[in-house]
Amino acid sequence: MRNFKKYDIWKLSHVFTLKIYELTNSFPKGEVYGIISQIRRASSSIPTNISEGSGRDSDAEFNRFFNNSFRFCLRSRISYNSFQRFRFYK
Repeated sequence: MRNFKKYDIWKLSHVFTLKIYELTNSFPKGEVYGIISQIRRASSSIPTNISEGSGRDSDAEFNRFFNNSFRFCLRSRISYNSFQRFRFYK
């Protein structure tokens, strides 16, 4: 089993998730079940998938979870673009 905490990408994605939670606390409460929920779930899925993949036996399985993390990075980016468009964050 791999130690996911040794990977820099896991450390960075964990900090990213914490910053997203902090940032979205100031968003309109009407967005709690909308864009706030969407980006929080996407950002927290990044380190979650890395840590879950670290517990897998094969490199192929680990890579699959790592690729899932990348997809959640893209989802987070799309939500960030929405923040800017709706002027929740500049």
